[in-house]
Amino acid sequence: MMNLKKMLITGVAGLTVTASVSSVFAADIVDIPEPIIPEVVVAPSPVGGWYLRGDIGYAGAKFKGANYSTIDSNCGTCGGGSPTFGENSLDGKLKGSFLLGGGVGYQVTDYFRTDLTVDYLTRAKFSGSTSGVCTAGGQYVDCVSNDTAKMSALSILANAYVDLANFNGFTPYVGAGIGGTRVKWGDLSNTIASGFDQSGSTVHSGSASWRFTWALMAGVSYDLTQNLKLDAGYRYRRIESGEMFGGTKDLGRGFDKSFDIHDARIGLRYQFGGYSAPVAYNDMVTPVYK
Repeated sequence: MMNLKKMLITGVAGLTVTASVSSVFAADIVDIPEPIIPEVVVAPSPVGGWYLRGDIGYAGAKFKGANYSTIDSNCGTCGGGSPTFGENSLDGKLKGSFLLGGGVGYQVTDYFRTDLTVDYLTRAKFSGSTSGVCTAGGQYVDCVSNDTAKMSALSILANAYVDLANFNGFTPYVGAGIGGTRVKWGDLSNTIASGFDQSGSTVHSGSASWRFTWALMAGVSYDLTQNLKLDAGYRYRRIESGEMFGGTKDLGRGFDKSFDIHDARIGLRYQFGGYSAPVAYNDMVTPVYK
């Protein structure tokens, strides 16, 4: 009987100790704070679709010179008064001018897009000089003329861009394009100072022609809204050579040697359809779509 009583007392004590230990462990487990994993929101990506763009800017063109043929129908030393033919060059500079442009494009993927753009370069003033030979008192002497004109251009380019990434709304990009440019030269005024038989001003009619053009671009855009982007960038355009002015009885036609044009542009791009909704991650595995 005593043994049974001792066994009962021992069992009750054991159960009491076990319950106490379990309560302690349960309390410890409840009190352990759960790790807080911050919610990570992935920047929205553009939905493939059409967009419109408009740009304004400033362009600086580098004039690389022009060549033209010369005709001397009053040659007194070439035997029988036959005309002589030669070649001369025209050097000068173009001032900067404003740029107006627009276009339509398509966002193919998150990282690739294309567009077709039309840009008008307002009239840039040209000033240059020509060194040649004039006559004075029956003698051939060196002389210099001052030349002025204006030039405008209309470029149509097909372009492709790579959007590198989206950093908090900022998207840097690079691109390239090819197409054509219609370069229009105004009349060239050629003025020779007094003291020469050829003194005075002569006007050569300006020429217009389409030229092959290629371009390289780089810039960055910023998401103003889901549909609207602010775009700022730099563009280099290479416009090939073409006719600058027409000939006269004393001069042949002039051909410029090509242009390097540096454009600084800023504009807006409106994308139809906007962007896909951002995706938030509340743990390291499962995405929660908003």
